[in-house]
Amino acid sequence: MRSASTGEAKQRSAPVTVSARPGQLLGGPWLLTGHDGRLTVYVHTDGSVLRWTESAAGGRCWAGPDVLPAKDIDRLTVVQGRNHYAHLLGRRIRPRADGRSNVDIMYATQYQTGRPTTQWRSLGNPFKEVDEAAGIGAPAAAVASDGALYVCVPTGAGGVALRREDKRGRWEAWDQLQASGGTGGPALAATSSGLVEILVPTPAAAHRLRQPEPGGALVPGHDVAVPPLPGSVTALETAPDRLTHYLTDARGGGVLAIREDDRPVPLGGDPGGGRISAVRASAGGLDCTVLAVRGADDTVHLGICRTGRERSGFRWTGTGMSCAGDPALAVDGRGGTAVVAVGTDGRPVVARQEEGRGLTFGDWSRV
Repeated sequence: MRSASTGEAKQRSAPVTVSARPGQLLGGPWLLTGHDGRLTVYVHTDGSVLRWTESAAGGRCWAGPDVLPAKDIDRLTVVQGRNHYAHLLGRRIRPRADGRSNVDIMYATQYQTGRPTTQWRSLGNPFKEVDEAAGIGAPAAAVASDGALYVCVPTGAGGVALRREDKRGRWEAWDQLQASGGTGGPALAATSSGLVEILVPTPAAAHRLRQPEPGGALVPGHDVAVPPLPGSVTALETAPDRLTHYLTDARGGGVLAIREDDRPVPLGGDPGGGRISAVRASAGGLDCTVLAVRGADDTVHLGICRTGRERSGFRWTGTGMSCAGDPALAVDGRGGTAVVAVGTDGRPVVARQEEGRGLTFGDWSRV
């Protein structure tokens, strides 16, 4: 595996009049593949979400940015289910006349690639008292195999609150989960059979909450005896109904792979403080897991191993591409892996898997 080019990103699309400047970047990028195979890049900036969309699956031309209003939303995440709907979830903060703030969780949905999102709708807040409600953190989410959206927020007391859709798509009430001592946002993931699992970072470990059956209550599982760096955790289904969590060890030592009933596997690397992106991809005809992370040197780092076989060897390579925010991975409409980052000039750049043996990436190009 070789890195993508360290040279300047090449302009592949027409210039646009609106761009995300580094000082405005609040979150992202996120990279999703639509039902038609086209990729979409989302970047959260002050007051809006910028969206770029591939003109054709696996192509080199992009449309955008479309500016999706996100007034008063200071934290955002974007998640996708097996139906390819894109769910945007954010924490909204609105000042009150008494100097305090009203805080609630908002969501919007994009059903088709390149199409408008729904209007933002409120999911409310787990707490009714204003000061207690103001203590909730950024939302995290996952989509079960039946399309039900699960939304979690960390509470100011170190707990976790959940709101989810039922089998008919109706929102249940907020529920306080059996978790305490949280030091950061929870990380959610869903398996192909519909089981949802949550990891909650704490100072000494990660608490695991999981469903014994699809749609069931989330109950405590086996804790992970490693404190994750808050915000770093991501999960990937590496075998049927078996999730592997990738996280940065808060004690140092790099990235770890963790599966239930198995010892943590050290993967090394030199990650910075952001989230890890993970995807399963084909490389030379082999089923591989690819990770992307912003390194301590603020450049994109990529890692690869055979899926589920981290102990047999995990290899990192630096790309030299400086980035703001954390890189994201996806498999495009042609079956190749793509990695996107926000360059230091505030514009997204993408590198794509090239044909041939192994996993090699071509030059970075502007979105």
